[in-house]
Amino acid sequence: MSGAGRSTAANALEDHDWYVVDNLPPQMLRPLVDLAEDPDNGMPRLAAVMDVRGGSLFSDATDVIVALSQESNVQVVFLDSTNDVLVRRFEQVRRPHPLQEDGTLLDGIERERALMQEIRERCDLVIDTSELNIHQLSTAISGIYSEPGATATKLTIISFGFKYGLPSDVDMVADMRFLPNPYWEETLRAHTGRDAAVGDYVTGNPLAQEFMTHFEPALDTVLKGYLSENKTYATLAIGCTGGKHRSVAMAEQLAQKLSTREDLQVTVKHRDLGRE
Repeated sequence: MSGAGRSTAANALEDHDWYVVDNLPPQMLRPLVDLAEDPDNGMPRLAAVMDVRGGSLFSDATDVIVALSQESNVQVVFLDSTNDVLVRRFEQVRRPHPLQEDGTLLDGIERERALMQEIRERCDLVIDTSELNIHQLSTAISGIYSEPGATATKLTIISFGFKYGLPSDVDMVADMRFLPNPYWEETLRAHTGRDAAVGDYVTGNPLAQEFMTHFEPALDTVLKGYLSENKTYATLAIGCTGGKHRSVAMAEQLAQKLSTREDLQVTVKHRDLGRE
């Protein structure tokens, strides 16, 4: 049903590497499936969003789906919601229903229900989104159609120097300027946090060890919260004055600790390493 969350469901599938085609005329479904089933095309998981926006083309949808189900591994998912919820959603976005014409929102919804009835009766799965927000619907779709292990959070850890400005595209920031600065040690100044001598100097400090002991559980709490809101990508910025010593060493150590976890995919970047 229009307003029941098709776009949210499609986005959730794309996040799990499905190839998603939106507003597909039913007559194009068979050629698309043929293309997807060709092993040379690398499209093992295909999702097609079909709805009444196709107008007269939608009239063949039931016959096409039935024929295709007899030849290929096809599952039909129907997203539904109560009329009052659909009306409220359309009013919130201030858009007319695609079948509203000169009538009311409810008139358009009822027309769509009549057109969708046969497909709804034949579908494999009905998801009622009346009580679901977009995050909850995404989580539901992900739980059904993601592959095992696909729910791992992709965490990017970026080291940076405050003197060059705070990164704008991050979710969390940790400040390492409370640690002794290797810059003031002449034997370490020319090295970076990726060098063993600087890394040992920074991470071996009792304050650094205490920070790591408390920070990882706090980070874990945040990432669990992100997952509950269907946020599977997160960026943590770790900063020091110049982005060369402390932030780099701590970013490397944290990444090393977290990389052993199966629920995380960790990437490390050093934004300001190499700057004068």
